[in-house]
Amino acid sequence: MKVYAINGSPRKNMNTATLLESALAGARAAANGQVETELIHIYDYDHKGCISCMQCKRNLQDSYAKCALKDTLSPVLEKLSQADGIIFGSPIYFHGITGKLYSFFERLLFPNIAYDANYSSLAPKKMPTAFIYTMNVTEQQMIDMNLQSSLGPMQSFIERIFTKPQIMYAFNTYQVKDYSKYKIESFSEEEKAAYRATQFPLDCENAFSIGASMGK
Repeated sequence: MKVYAINGSPRKNMNTATLLESALAGARAAANGQVETELIHIYDYDHKGCISCMQCKRNLQDSYAKCALKDTLSPVLEKLSQADGIIFGSPIYFHGITGKLYSFFERLLFPNIAYDANYSSLAPKKMPTAFIYTMNVTEQQMIDMNLQSSLGPMQSFIERIFTKPQIMYAFNTYQVKDYSKYKIESFSEEEKAAYRATQFPLDCENAFSIGASMGK
C-alpha cells in the first residue's frame, strides 16, 4: 500500500508541510507500518502545466491517457499512478491554490479524463483522496470571501477521477516565524500566536485522522 502527500507550498517546514507530515503519520499508524508513505514537495520540480499537445487523447496504446510531456515531473506522475491514496496540500494564494500546484494538477488530471459523453475517469484505480488547505484568514473571513466556491472546481475534478476528497481547512496560520522582522500590520501578532498555540495542535490531530482513514 502506498500513500503520497503532495506539498503545494514552496516551504518544506511550515504549516502545509507539517500538516501533511501529520497525515502521513496517521496513515502509517493505522496500517501498523504496512504502508509506504512519501511527502513530495512539488516546488522541487521544474515543470510546466499542460501544453495542450493532446497526445494523451491520441488513439494510440502507448500515448492514450498518459502525459507525453517529459520533464522532472514525469517520474512523479508515474509514481502516483501506483498510489493507493493521495493527500494534496496547499496554502491559499489569491483565493486559490498555488500556481505550481495548479500546473501539477493540469498534468495529473487531464490525461485521466476521457473525452466521452460522461467525461469518464481513466485513472488506474479509484483511491481515497484528501485536500488540506492552510490560510492566513479566519474561518469567517473565508466564508465572507466565498473561498469554498473558488476551491470547488478542482475538488470536483479530483472526485470525478479518483474519489471525493476529504477536506480540511487550517485557519489563521502563521505566515512567518518572527513577525518582528516584517512590516505586517493587518492583524495582531499576539492574537495570532495565542490562536496558534491552541488550534494548530488540533489541526495536526485532524490531519492525522485524515491519514489514518486512508491507512485503514
